[in-house]
Amino acid sequence: MFRRFSLLLSLIMVLTSVAPVLAQGPITPYHTDPTWHVQYWNNTSLTGTPVLDRTEENINYDWGYGSPHSSVPTDNFSARWAKYIDVTAGTYRFVATSDDGVRVWVDNELIIDRWYDHAVETHTADKYLSAGHHWVVVEYYENGGLAVMQFQWVLSGQGSTGSGWRGEYYNNQILTGSPVLVRDDAAINFDWGTGSPAPGQVDADHFSVRWTRTMNMSAGMYHFTVSTDDGTRLWVNGHLLVDAWYDQAPRTYTGDIYLPGGQITLKMEYYENGGGAVAKLSWNGGGTGPNPTPITTDPTGTVIIDDTDTAFSIGGNSSGWRTVNEGYGGRQLWTYNSDRVYSNYNWARWTPYNLQSRWYEVYVYIPDRYTTTAQARYWVYHANGYDLRIVDQSAHGGQWVSLGTYYFNGGGYEYVSLADLTYEPYRSRLIGFDALKWVPR
Repeated sequence: MFRRFSLLLSLIMVLTSVAPVLAQGPITPYHTDPTWHVQYWNNTSLTGTPVLDRTEENINYDWGYGSPHSSVPTDNFSARWAKYIDVTAGTYRFVATSDDGVRVWVDNELIIDRWYDHAVETHTADKYLSAGHHWVVVEYYENGGLAVMQFQWVLSGQGSTGSGWRGEYYNNQILTGSPVLVRDDAAINFDWGTGSPAPGQVDADHFSVRWTRTMNMSAGMYHFTVSTDDGTRLWVNGHLLVDAWYDQAPRTYTGDIYLPGGQITLKMEYYENGGGAVAKLSWNGGGTGPNPTPITTDPTGTVIIDDTDTAFSIGGNSSGWRTVNEGYGGRQLWTYNSDRVYSNYNWARWTPYNLQSRWYEVYVYIPDRYTTTAQARYWVYHANGYDLRIVDQSAHGGQWVSLGTYYFNGGGYEYVSLADLTYEPYRSRLIGFDALKWVPR
């Protein structure tokens, strides 16, 4: 008995001593991330300490004889991208185009293995994926000459990367269970009236649809327009741009977002409760004109983005945003805080499209009012990755507050973001969203 007790006590002590170590270890991502985590090495074997660690929207590169970044050599480098993707069930075709070597793993299974020097080649692999999250890793090396690395995936035989939409139709309002109809829709431009999208298969009322598509889009600002009766949600490149998930007569919503260019994912969800049924989506922008230019206040190159500029974008629950004629430039937005992550959280992003490649100190303007939170969480995305800076807005009303100094590559994909998540008691604080500025250092 004493021996058993001693063994049990020893086991408890071991578990107790290990628990803090486990808690401090690396956290494996679970939910789909709109960006890839990527590391670059100055060798072709992905060994040693990476010289660059950052996130990237897409794997769609033709560097020619150049380099991904000033810290990465033009030849003899390697890279590894990793992230979770979220898919519906089906067989997916993975496509990798590279010069030189490439390897692709899906759920730790090596599906593409072309780890040798070669000119530009495209290789594909088909794999069945169950619905949900799947871990994807892409590895690449460049030995010499041209450098190309491009990667994408598409549902094999039931979708496209540019010519149409995959539509999944359900005989319920919540997109659950197996779809009763899966088809290709050339466009989302429907006014079914009181009828059905597919008589005999889809009910005339109480149905829902999920449309998905991946397409190549040029870099620039885009203006999306959604018309709906009843509810709808629109994701663009992983960002919830329109959130109107409720019963309503025909109504139109719009949203603006900057896209970095390359393969962009679009997803629109819709439900019909009763009466008329309308679902329409259109957009314009990108290559139709120049990128918007934020305000430059002086010859030194200081860039200021206010909440009225096109370089400022918001998302989440549209009914949660408030506008007042105060703050920098005479206007600001605010919203209530959240105590944890909710599916329709409110967020804002400031994207300085015309930065030069250099060091900048980033400042945020805190308005006098509607700023009672002590835990405003600003994420600064710069050349070397992400940094979190927490600002007590309640203590800095009417002031510019520094978020630190960082190196920016320029090119229009770096930004600062702020969401309603503060971890303070739910809806007990107000968060102000106003101006940011980048001061050359």
